[in-house]
Amino acid sequence: MPRIRQADVDEVKARTNIADIVGERVALKSAGVGSLKGLCPFHDEKSPSFHVRPQVGYYHCFGCGESGDVYSFLREMDHVSFTEAVERLAGRIGYALHYEDGGSAPETSGRSRLYAANTAAAEYFRGQLLTADAEAGRRFLGERGFDAGAAAHFGVGFAPRGWDKMLKALTAQGFTRDELSAAGLVSTGQRGVYDRFRGRLVWPIRDVSGQTIGFGARKLFDDDQGPKYLNTPETPIYKKAQVLYGLDLAKRDISRGDPRRVVVVEGYTDVMACHIAGLTTAIATCGTAFGTDHIKVLRRVMGDDNASGEVVFTFDGDEAGQKAALRAFTEDDRFNAQTFVAVAPDGLDPCDLRLQRGDAAVRSLMETKQPMFEFAIDRKLSGFDLSTVEGRVGALRAAAPIVAEIRDRLLRPGYERVLARRLGMDPTEVHNEVERASRGGSQTTRHESPRPEVTIDPMTGAPAVAPVTLASLPRTADVAVERDALMGALQYGHQIDQALLGRALGSPFRTPGLDAVREAVAAAPDRTRAGWVTDAVNSVREPYRSLAGELLMTPFPARNEAGAVASTTDLARRLIMRSLEHEKQELLGAVQRVPADSDGGRALRMRLRDIDVERQRFAES
Repeated sequence: MPRIRQADVDEVKARTNIADIVGERVALKSAGVGSLKGLCPFHDEKSPSFHVRPQVGYYHCFGCGESGDVYSFLREMDHVSFTEAVERLAGRIGYALHYEDGGSAPETSGRSRLYAANTAAAEYFRGQLLTADAEAGRRFLGERGFDAGAAAHFGVGFAPRGWDKMLKALTAQGFTRDELSAAGLVSTGQRGVYDRFRGRLVWPIRDVSGQTIGFGARKLFDDDQGPKYLNTPETPIYKKAQVLYGLDLAKRDISRGDPRRVVVVEGYTDVMACHIAGLTTAIATCGTAFGTDHIKVLRRVMGDDNASGEVVFTFDGDEAGQKAALRAFTEDDRFNAQTFVAVAPDGLDPCDLRLQRGDAAVRSLMETKQPMFEFAIDRKLSGFDLSTVEGRVGALRAAAPIVAEIRDRLLRPGYERVLARRLGMDPTEVHNEVERASRGGSQTTRHESPRPEVTIDPMTGAPAVAPVTLASLPRTADVAVERDALMGALQYGHQIDQALLGRALGSPFRTPGLDAVREAVAAAPDRTRAGWVTDAVNSVREPYRSLAGELLMTPFPARNEAGAVASTTDLARRLIMRSLEHEKQELLGAVQRVPADSDGGRALRMRLRDIDVERQRFAES
């Protein structure tokens, strides 16, 4: 593959705000001067430890240690190559890349071609919805209350009937059959390669950044022997357990809402109905049950670090819908947000509810929502005859494990009382049964982490050296000065007098880990160049590289940027003064060992006078 010119790589990164890219996946909040934070996309966590510093184009997680620039973020999140990451960002800002062979090269890498194929297919399907053959599709949408504007907003299209119409259209655009097969757009049978979606209404499924990664297709014709809904199969870019339909449209309102609310529905038309009715935070799974991976995605988008948010599951009233809600309940305590279930009157789904009773009825679902725990308890009690003693005892034994699942020690007593009222039983009896159910389960709760294992170096067989972190540094005055000076140098070094900073970092630090970071920062050839800090951090030797990332991302103790620059400048002067004082003490000792009238003695005294002059100058500046 042609190599992109380094100047273009640097220019694209300089023109890209890393907060915009990360913000498409993670809800970011202010975390001090020049810093943002959110829930880490690389590991599951309850409280935000993932920090982004847009000014230097860097991210760091204080929980798992992941760090890097905008290119490494895309590579880790989307599993793309470095070249693909650069090409993708260049495309976002309309920057024409140049390659070392002198020309511009087309995207030829695998994943980029899959994205391009899905994008081309989405355009093709949208165009087909306007043809005469798509009358059945337009009628389907119209009967469900969706006009042309709604179809366009959600990108709904039509896959024409026939064997290989889409295949021919996309191969004419330069896509190979292997690429279309890898994208899940075509299948292979006894008669050869054919369109996967034929004679169906098609919804593009996009990732959180808005790129089309697959499709969901609804059967329209009676002679179609396939399932009612047919989705894209698993591909390198489409993982159904991690995809949420409509999240690309809903993410902005989810992250900005008060409260931050996600509405989980069951189908594509339900998402459309909710958005049109005003519930613009509605999303749906794509051919699979709502599970752990979906929760992880939503928590990051919501910024789910406290109980102020809401997740509302809207299921229809049939048995399947209620089972879906209970499946979601089994993962409920993975949310910090409060979880609810909203079941529409007469068991209508949001699409039918909107058709029969209007937009206001869809919005009113939020007023009739029921806490998830109550829904689960009521669902369990419905299978027993509560008019009999035997029925009530059986119901208690069946529902007690649900209450025992509640890890919040403030919530559990309240739901014990709810269960006691539902059963008409003594609260003490209910409490005792819940405690028995709690003891009868695993002794390790879902939130407990396994005991950490010792990591062994595969080359030596010896225990690997643990990364040095800020928390592991000694708490002394010297460490504090060195630490804060490095934080300032990494975060605001491009705004500090370079000669002053260079001199401050020219002498060894007394703390080994901080000295390793100092060496890398001092060796940076140009601290005013965009992206210098990423190179500096990456050049820090192990086991101190994670420490460098923490120093870069920890909010600097200042009220504003001007204050941070002033404080960093002062810290640089203090380091120089410390170095001069150390040199003076060394010279005073040397003077005692050298004859005063010797050339060496005179040179030492001259240097002592120069040091005093320098110290006075720095003290007065």
